[in-house]
Amino acid sequence: MNIIPTSLRGLLIVEPKVFQDSRGYFMETYHQDRYREYGIDPCFVQDNLSYSVQGTLRGLHYQIKHAQAKLVQVISGEIYDVAVDIRPESDTFGKWVSVHLSGTNKRQLFIPEGLAHGFCVFSETALFSYKCSDVYAPQDERGVLWSDPDIGIDWPVKNPIISKKDSQYPRLFDILPENLPILKKIP
Repeated sequence: MNIIPTSLRGLLIVEPKVFQDSRGYFMETYHQDRYREYGIDPCFVQDNLSYSVQGTLRGLHYQIKHAQAKLVQVISGEIYDVAVDIRPESDTFGKWVSVHLSGTNKRQLFIPEGLAHGFCVFSETALFSYKCSDVYAPQDERGVLWSDPDIGIDWPVKNPIISKKDSQYPRLFDILPENLPILKKIP
């Protein structure tokens, strides 16, 4: 396994070992002890699967009291995955990192608590899987406007397919501190 740090503290690109032959391939998508060796040590309590069509943009999501660390990957298709640092005490507050994830490159992205997350779909469809360190709490869900000009994410789609909820989130600098994630563990 290869771990690539990013410019955001705790945000890691994971390149699992892939064993490929004429039959296909095998890879471990998660092994607690191995991942823990690289600092990926939350207790994951919920797995999710998302199916999206080309041009869909989901995000930028986070939860307040039930802040979630996530381990994300694409099973099939291709996405542009984005994490935004929304930890007020962080020196990279408001900064973002993007990673190309696909069923072909088999990369994963570990997103620590305190980062907002979103993605858009390049391929005709995408099957996206992710592990979460806390359960989904609808009353606790919040978001940052995907097109916030202060953040300036260079999304590869100009007119995305987006939910009404995602299109109405506030800009990051309009969010009061009490509406940002409450972190259990600071990475």
